[in-house]
Amino acid sequence: MKISILVSFLLISWINANAQTFKAGAALRVITPEKLIPISGGMGAPVIPTGKKGDLFVRAVVLEKGSVRIAIVSIDNLGWPAYLGDRSRKLIKGIAPENVLIGVTHTHSATDAYGFPDEKGNTAADLKYLDWCVIQIADAVNEAVIKLEPASLKTAVGEAKGKIAYNYYAEKLYDPRMGIIQAIATSGKPIVTLINYATHPEILGTGRKTMSPDLCGPLYDRIESKAGGMAIFMNSAQGGMVTADTRRENGQEANDWDECIRIGNLMADEALRIVEPAPVQENPDIYCTSKTIRFPVDSEIMRYVFKHSPVAAHAQTTDFSTVSTRINLLNIGQVQVLTIPGEALPNIGFYIKRKMKTSQPMLFGLTNDAFGYMLTKEDFGGFERYNYITRTSLGEMTGSIYEEEALKLIQESPAPKK
Repeated sequence: MKISILVSFLLISWINANAQTFKAGAALRVITPEKLIPISGGMGAPVIPTGKKGDLFVRAVVLEKGSVRIAIVSIDNLGWPAYLGDRSRKLIKGIAPENVLIGVTHTHSATDAYGFPDEKGNTAADLKYLDWCVIQIADAVNEAVIKLEPASLKTAVGEAKGKIAYNYYAEKLYDPRMGIIQAIATSGKPIVTLINYATHPEILGTGRKTMSPDLCGPLYDRIESKAGGMAIFMNSAQGGMVTADTRRENGQEANDWDECIRIGNLMADEALRIVEPAPVQENPDIYCTSKTIRFPVDSEIMRYVFKHSPVAAHAQTTDFSTVSTRINLLNIGQVQVLTIPGEALPNIGFYIKRKMKTSQPMLFGLTNDAFGYMLTKEDFGGFERYNYITRTSLGEMTGSIYEEEALKLIQESPAPKK
């Protein structure tokens, strides 16, 4: 009798300990279309590509501890509206929809997921392809759940060295810090390495008429060949206009695949250098919260896109005078993450990071939604170079509303445990 009680006690203890173990799983899907379809680099007519370089991916990592389970998804695309993301969330099993973060790399050489309409309301978006991608996203997350395994964690934030990015509008106005989250299996091999950095993967753009993940493809390959596991890239506050530094001494630019390889490899090497000396966090805690916020839509261009896009037809409203979106705050070990539903300017990114309750702040830009540029009211229409990003933002108050709501979320949430 005493032996059976002891066995039961040990079994219950093992179950409870296992339930409170930090776990990680990762999976990916190739979403390169079988036939070349129009690619989009932003507002304006999509371009018919004549070839491709590298594959487009959906990459998903799932983290779990106790009752908390989080999915982080990155898609090789310009932007992924919530209308599409919510359809995937309905197909994902075992994770609360509000805990599924869906972002993009922001490559300018991928398919049109916005359904940008022309002046006659016509669009070149391939809706059947987007429907298929919705399923691939859910499948990747569901597989990552199945592959969950006990893990430890390494995280770090440090300055990425070398010729990677600059601000086209004001050369030094960008954040050189790179954040890395690396989940490590009990074997000592990485399960996943997440790279968080602010830049536009637009080395090829639409001008090369090439479908491509841009610099992210070589970044994935380099991380996976040198460290193992799966690589995933989450962009940051790269708006207005933080881009890849392809400048040559003769005043021209190296906008070709070789430059994608150079910058992608350099980013990978810097990520591994920054995270290598970081201490291992055994059984770290995770935390996830979210809130819904609303933005007024003052831009005529943006209202036109919402009203005429076949993708936006999946929205639960026909009134686009305002739009709602979800922002998330995560604690992953010593890291704190805030999501941005668009392309926030670097000054917004610097400000929010400064207010976060950690020495390892990260921002996931273009995540959960893709509402164009996000400027503060002071920057809105501030000078000539901001004319384009002003026109393609929701309105003057977008950045200020985001800052206010993000600060509330930070204040209401616990700090990451050291």
